[in-house]
Parts: sequence; C-alpha cells; structure tokens
Amino acid sequence: MCGNNMSAQLPAVVPAARKATAAVIFLHGLGDTGHGWAEAFAGIRSSHIKYICPHAPVMPVTLNMNMAMPSWFDIIGLSPDSQEDEPGIKQAAENIKALIDQEVKNGIPSNRIILGGFSQGPISGANRDISILQCHGDCDPLVPLMFGSLTVEKLKTLVNPANVTFKTYQGMMHSSCQQEMMDVKQFIDKVLPPID
Repeated sequence: MCGNNMSAQLPAVVPAARKATAAVIFLHGLGDTGHGWAEAFAGIRSSHIKYICPHAPVMPVTLNMNMAMPSWFDIIGLSPDSQEDEPGIKQAAENIKALIDQEVKNGIPSNRIILGGFSQGPISGANRDISILQCHGDCDPLVPLMFGSLTVEKLKTLVNPANVTFKTYQGMMHSSCQQEMMDVKQFIDKVLPPID
C-alpha cells in the first residue's frame, strides 16, 4: 500500500506568467486529481507564482470497501481513534519533499514555497514560524467542523499560535467556495509577495 509514487503521473501545473519566484504545491482530496485544483488556482493566480497540483497514486482505500482510487495514503476510518496508515503517510510526505526539492533545484527558495491541500491533502511542517490558513465549511458532513476545530487547536501547539488562521464558511459542505478561494489568494499573496 505504501508504494505510492507520484512520478507515475506528472502534476497539473499552472506556470507563472513571468519568472517564477515562488511556488504553491497543493494536494487534492481522496478520489480526486490535481486538475480541478489547478483550474481553481488559474482563476486566482499571481503572475510570479507557479502552482503545482500533483495527482495521488491509485490504491485500494479501506474506508471505501477497498475500492481503488487516487489517495495519498490508505484511510481506515474517520473517527479520531481510527488506525492510521503511518507508512503510507510517511511515503506521501517523502514524495512531497521530493517535489519541494525539485522546485528548490529549479531556483525557488524553500521559504518561498507554500504547501496546502483539501480534505485528505493538507500537511503541516515542523517550522514553528510558518503561517497556516485552515478553512472549513460549517455544514461539512464528511469532515465535521468539530474535527477542523480540533485540528486548529493541535496546530497551535506545533507552531506559533498567532500564525494560525481558521476560517469557516457558512453553508459550505465538503467543498470549496468563491469566498474561500479569495481568502486563499489573499493568504498566498501575503506570504509570497512579488520580489522583483
């Protein structure tokens, strides 16, 4: 299950309109691909930022009766005490690190790279000074708002709490909305301003 390798399918990329001085790597949710998110970022792009939306490998997912689908790692259950696919999560993290390393080789400093994701896709770093924007719909039936609240409280213990922003969207289910994408754009533009 942990043999996932993102190099099998090239990521969906929205190139910078001019020289890329920053990058956003954004991971899609379970069963999705990077294409839809690349389209969403194309609609809010900043000209100096390259947006990279990798595709998860296809694998059986325990939660979905072992049906094979794009997934960063196996999901056994949705309750807070469910077993986790630790080897799969570690492999996914290594694959994302390889994407970051590639962008650094391409000339983008690591402090000019943002990692983000939807649902199964979000990840966090160990740098206590990083800025985090977490968004959640208040009507999400798949990942209840309570889980989002628990996550943001945990994040505040791992990084500087002043750098953690939690936004909720009224009536939003397990999806995205225009206001959320505008908030994401504002966050990205604040963290990755143009440098030339």
